[in-house]
Amino acid sequence: MPQFPKTAVLVPCYNEETTVASVVEAFRASLPEAQIYVYDNNSSDRTVAMARAAGAVVRTESLQGKGNVVRRMFADIEAEVYVLVDGDATYDAAAAPGMIRLLLDNQLDMVNGARVTDIREAYRPGHRFGNRLLTSIVACTFGNRLKDMLSGYRVFSRRYVKSFPSLAVGFEIETELTVHALHLRMPIAEVATAYRERPHGSASKLSTFRDGFRILWKIVVFIKEEKPMAFFSAVALFFALSSVALMLPIIAEFLDTGLVPRLPTAVLSMSMMVIAFLNVACGLILDTVSRGRSEMKRMRYLGTPATFDGRGSGGYACQE
Repeated sequence: MPQFPKTAVLVPCYNEETTVASVVEAFRASLPEAQIYVYDNNSSDRTVAMARAAGAVVRTESLQGKGNVVRRMFADIEAEVYVLVDGDATYDAAAAPGMIRLLLDNQLDMVNGARVTDIREAYRPGHRFGNRLLTSIVACTFGNRLKDMLSGYRVFSRRYVKSFPSLAVGFEIETELTVHALHLRMPIAEVATAYRERPHGSASKLSTFRDGFRILWKIVVFIKEEKPMAFFSAVALFFALSSVALMLPIIAEFLDTGLVPRLPTAVLSMSMMVIAFLNVACGLILDTVSRGRSEMKRMRYLGTPATFDGRGSGGYACQE
């Protein structure tokens, strides 16, 4: 069994009494030297008791939402390698050593576990379509480097975790984790991992439409904050084209008759063109601000040492 640097397995949980013990036991078998932390998020069932009985370190986060739990985990726990996984027993714990090995051998900051399954009940068509749509939007904006943006199974370096400015509250945390890595152009990778159906008695907390719209809105906010020139240019283009569409008939009529009978429409058209120019100006100003923020985040990221084995290779000590 390879000896990895200090590893922490992070398991956010809300009402997972049916599955949390099996998750802890599976990762205990897969990563025997890792410390497993279960953070309970106001569960009303026996999640805490089951996790503690399975041997996990159990802590609580009173602010409801997965994003709040992950933010607390990243702040509290000290390790060199972090494994983040949902507590619903749908992810393959046996894949964790390979994901960690890939992270360390290539000195990466994130390895994403892309879900692979033929079980319809495990990965519902609505969730599959929404994931592809949202992943495609992020790929077009920030770079096409991941195929499963919403996976709940990831391995992180300490450098990533301690430089992650988490603001998400709920399930949009996965989007935030992805965009942070893509925007700072971190070295990342993705591997296919088996994905299983939830055990009988365990229910998903994800709402297809409500959480889907929240994630979509989060992506729009990210584009506005991280790519303001592109965002405000798109808004400016809409107003400019609308202005031209309104003005063309007025210009044609003026050339024929020398009159401008639809003065309110002409005023509206000119106002929309002014708004378009204002959006371009906002984009230019905010693009400068965003670049400064990105540089600060990059410096904070570089301020955290990468994981080395002391031999300058960026690898890890491995004893068979």
